[in-house]
Formats: sequence, C-alpha cells, structure tokens
Amino acid sequence: MPEESAPRQQHPEYTAPEYTASPAETMAAVDFDAFYQGKPFVEGLDMAFETPPWVLGEPQPVVVDLESTGALSGHVLDAGCGTGDNALFLASRGHRVTGFDASPAALDQAGKKARERGLEVEFTVSDATRLDELPDGAFDAVLDSGLYHVLAPAQRSAYAQALSRVVRPGARLHMLAAADAEGPKTPLPPPVTAEDLRTHLGPHWDIERIRLTRFTTSFTEESLIRMRPAIRAASGIDVDPAAVEYDGRGRLTSPCWYVRASRRSG
Repeated sequence: MPEESAPRQQHPEYTAPEYTASPAETMAAVDFDAFYQGKPFVEGLDMAFETPPWVLGEPQPVVVDLESTGALSGHVLDAGCGTGDNALFLASRGHRVTGFDASPAALDQAGKKARERGLEVEFTVSDATRLDELPDGAFDAVLDSGLYHVLAPAQRSAYAQALSRVVRPGARLHMLAAADAEGPKTPLPPPVTAEDLRTHLGPHWDIERIRLTRFTTSFTEESLIRMRPAIRAASGIDVDPAAVEYDGRGRLTSPCWYVRASRRSG
C-alpha cells in the first residue's frame, strides 16, 4: 500500500507556482481527445505531445502496489482509463475490469492493446459526471488514477455521486489525485487539497485514508528541456528540469494523494 510520507523539501529555493488561470479554467480548455491523438490540445496554442505525459505504456507503479496487496477485488471500474494501461494490467492479473473515458481516441488505443495482448476488458465512452452507460450497482471497486483532478469543482461532486450509483454498497474507491504538497511539481494538472477531496467525496463516500505518494509520468529530464518553452507558454510556469524529482528510471514523479474510501450505505 502507498505509505504516508512528509512533503519533500530537497530544493529549498523552490517557489510554488502561480497559475495564470484558475484550475477549472485551465482544465476546461483542454481537448483530451486531441491530446490522445498527438494534436494541439488547447485552442490557439501550438503545443502537443506525441504521448500524453500520464501514459506510461505500463501500469502506474502505485496501482501495481495496490494490486499486489489484494486491495482491488471483484469487478473493478477503471475511471478515466485513458489508453488502458492500468485496466489491462489488472485484467492480466485475473481481474474482471471495465474502463470508461470521455475520449474515443483513448479508448480506440485501449481496445487495440487489449486485442494485441489477448485480454478481455470492456471499454466504454462515458461522461464521468453522469455515467449513464454504466449499470447501477455493478462494481465492487473503483480505480481513479488521475481523473478527479482534471474535473471542475462542481463536476467533482457530480462524479462522486455518479460513482456511488454504479457501485455496490460498501464498494471501495482507490484514487490518485495531484496533491498540493510543498516542493517541485509539474504545472498541470493543478493540484487539489485534502479538504477538496473531503468536500466533494464526503457526501457519498466514507474516506478511510488520505496519504501522500508519488505519481509517475513519462516526462524525462530530456523531454522537459525540449518542452520547457511550450509548457511556459501554456501555463505561465517555468519548470526547471533540474529541480523536480525523477524515479530510478529517469521518469518525473509528482506528489499525489492516495485516497481510499468506501461507498456509504443508503
């Protein structure tokens, strides 16, 4: 399980970034379907990634840790599954998995990976604030690896409610969301506070644990150097590639919350 850790302060000269727009305004401008197609993802801004920085081509390390402890069981819903790396990993470990995302382009890629690997996962296009395509009470566990923090505050409440409808009573939610911890972090997505999580999840979910861990991205120091001018133009933030943290494989990691919650009865 992800262990609680204090915010890292290896770079005392670091100053927390000031966003040029509110988090809601920043994320509302992003076209995620274009993002997954390697196209400019903000209108009027010539900025694109060949691969979205949250797509590793393998499961998120925290998800691997969770699965190894038996935290994910029964029919698992992968919320905001993107190109399916986490969902396919869980399926390869014998789990029954359904993944949803708002991006058809992402799900096309996920489906192709599933066919190539001979894995069975149901992928569905759905709006996270409604989940109309998903049946009521169908899931035993939810994995959210990076969806919550891209939603606007009002959307987060609707999302929490929609999730509570499609899971069984007592179902567990496991969430990774960008954290407002001190220290170096990437400019997007804008981080959320622990209080934000309690406010929006609390009416429908009993929060059992909120801990700091690290979220792994596909950014490397080399790619950050290359993309630095475009990131600065997009967000107004200058990310110093030498002042952020990398894992043992040279991939940038950023602080995130691990949230464990259970669906309220009634």
